[in-house]
Amino acid sequence: MKTQGSSGKWAGTGLLVAITASLCCITPVLALLAGTSGIAATFSFLEPARPYLIGLTIAILGFAWYQKLKPVNAEAIDCDCEEDGKPSFWQSKSFLGIVTAFALLMLAFPNYAHLFYPENNKAEVMIIKEADIETVTLGVSGMTCTGCEEHIKHAVTELPGIIEVEASYEAANTTVKFDKTKSSLEEIKAAINSTGYKVKEDQIGEFRED
Repeated sequence: MKTQGSSGKWAGTGLLVAITASLCCITPVLALLAGTSGIAATFSFLEPARPYLIGLTIAILGFAWYQKLKPVNAEAIDCDCEEDGKPSFWQSKSFLGIVTAFALLMLAFPNYAHLFYPENNKAEVMIIKEADIETVTLGVSGMTCTGCEEHIKHAVTELPGIIEVEASYEAANTTVKFDKTKSSLEEIKAAINSTGYKVKEDQIGEFRED
């Protein structure tokens, strides 16, 4: 039946749109796993379109379910008799259900992206002098979700002497507390820039000794 087959096509389209909607947050995780952090911000430009892509995904999958569940009229039944009676798995409710569940997981990806990042343990950092501790807040462009925050935190924490890192995609900045005898501001900026997100040179503030 044509409506049976079309529901599978709509399901595939909905899944592709769902993945596209979350590419800005999926890419940083893939970049971390692949060891190519420079591509983390590649799809950050999609963030403004994310609400529309989410709406489009829901609409497409909703239509696919409508195609699958709507009552079949007598004419369609007569037409179906000329075809193979049993639909394939790709045209089944089970396949549509799996695709719908996976699409929803993709749409929710920004909410659990941080789970893919390892915890950085900086217990080995030894501060000899209190005067060596400094804190700086850097404006950072390109962050779109908590996954982006975790990617920056992971990159900066890899430097020696880093005590604490707080990144916020909502405030578009990163605050770093560090031992200035072990790492410099330039090294911190380079670590952030290496992820694909960029330090805003005109938004460097709160540089202070603690």
